[in-house]
Amino acid sequence: QELPYGGGVAPNIYYLGYAGVVRFRGVRIGGISGIFKSHDYRKGHFECPPYNQQTIRSAYHVRNIEVFKLKQLKHPIDIFMSHDWPRSIYHYGNKKQLLKMKSFFRQEVESNTLGSPAASELLQHLKPTYWFSAHLHVKFAAFMQHQTSSKEELPKATKFLALDKCLPHRDFLQIIDVEHDPSAGDSLEYDAEWIAVLKATNSLVNVTESSWNMPENNGLHAKWDYSATEEAIKEVLEELNHNLKIPCNFTLTAACYDPSKPQKHVEPVHTINPQTTEFCAQFGLIDINGRIQQAKEEGSVRGEYEEEEEEEEMDSTGSAEEPSEYNTDTSGLSSINPDEIMLDEEGGDEDLSTCSVDPSPDHPPEFSASFSDIRIMPDSMAVSSDDAMDSTNEELEKSGVSKQVEEKSLNERPLKRIGGNENGNSGIKKIKRRNQAIYAAEDEDKTE
Repeated sequence: QELPYGGGVAPNIYYLGYAGVVRFRGVRIGGISGIFKSHDYRKGHFECPPYNQQTIRSAYHVRNIEVFKLKQLKHPIDIFMSHDWPRSIYHYGNKKQLLKMKSFFRQEVESNTLGSPAASELLQHLKPTYWFSAHLHVKFAAFMQHQTSSKEELPKATKFLALDKCLPHRDFLQIIDVEHDPSAGDSLEYDAEWIAVLKATNSLVNVTESSWNMPENNGLHAKWDYSATEEAIKEVLEELNHNLKIPCNFTLTAACYDPSKPQKHVEPVHTINPQTTEFCAQFGLIDINGRIQQAKEEGSVRGEYEEEEEEEEMDSTGSAEEPSEYNTDTSGLSSINPDEIMLDEEGGDEDLSTCSVDPSPDHPPEFSASFSDIRIMPDSMAVSSDDAMDSTNEELEKSGVSKQVEEKSLNERPLKRIGGNENGNSGIKKIKRRNQAIYAAEDEDKTE
């Protein structure tokens, strides 16, 4: 959150920000961070440490402004990354095999509600050569042939790949060769079009919890096209003297962990990262965290009664927001992924039998190692009747039992982020490492 526009999170690890585009050896790489939740989609980036039980979740939710910025891009994208799968991408790969491995996805797949509709919009607009996602903890490949809008336009296709969790006997790694410019330098570079889009949309930045829609051509907005003109891109290049190299200016903003001096009661603080300050100053952008800090300081002069009154007013009017443009009714869905890392629960040991399938003649280990199942489908991506297969009674029983156990655990278990110590003191934020028993078991097998 310190790097909303991207930056180094370590000397050799670069984060793209809430959304971002960079270049490396001539390869144009874009991405969007976070999980799609419709109830927070139209809000601004208002969260900051110390978090409460609500903001600790909404802080990593995708916002409409990031999707809007990315949809202003006109030039081709080579690689795009997202945490969520784009909704409907499962119709373009080996869907039967996916449901064999993850039977609890069936109801959402058949109702076409699995995945992010915002990511699906970006997939339709950007048409990248490759799209990589995570989140659902299963290896799955798909090949999507995009429809052309005119006879002159060359058809484009996207190769989608998601990988499994990084655990023993799971498909969590695959090597892909990507065409690039061998003569290009080995440094990350800014993308001039993306910088121009950031400058054009700077006035749309929102750091409040209020919900609002992005400009569109509906007669309500004087301007709705914020795409970068060739002149604007040229201006960015001139500002940088045609040197697009991203500076290696990683800055330490938190003390390194020292196991000999554990600090159990340290609350996270709202930090203004020097990388963000420098980036915003260079391109004339709003420092989101600086604006949040300003809002906090202005709000601190108000009386306690006034703050409580405002919170009550927000609670009472929260349900009066405009309905989301996305269908969010999941009351009839029973698919719960036992592999998903739930931030709301204590992480326990996982039963691998519920989330992995041993190689067999019916389940080849490399079923999704290549992008071969080519299917051309309309933009609606409707589910075809021949793909909707009934699950066996055994699968349904397993899915039902899994759902009941998961629901019970969610209702009974305390929230994970706020815990107590042995003496009953609360307020310590902790993250319990998952799958510890799995790794221990693996080590024991090697020893034997």
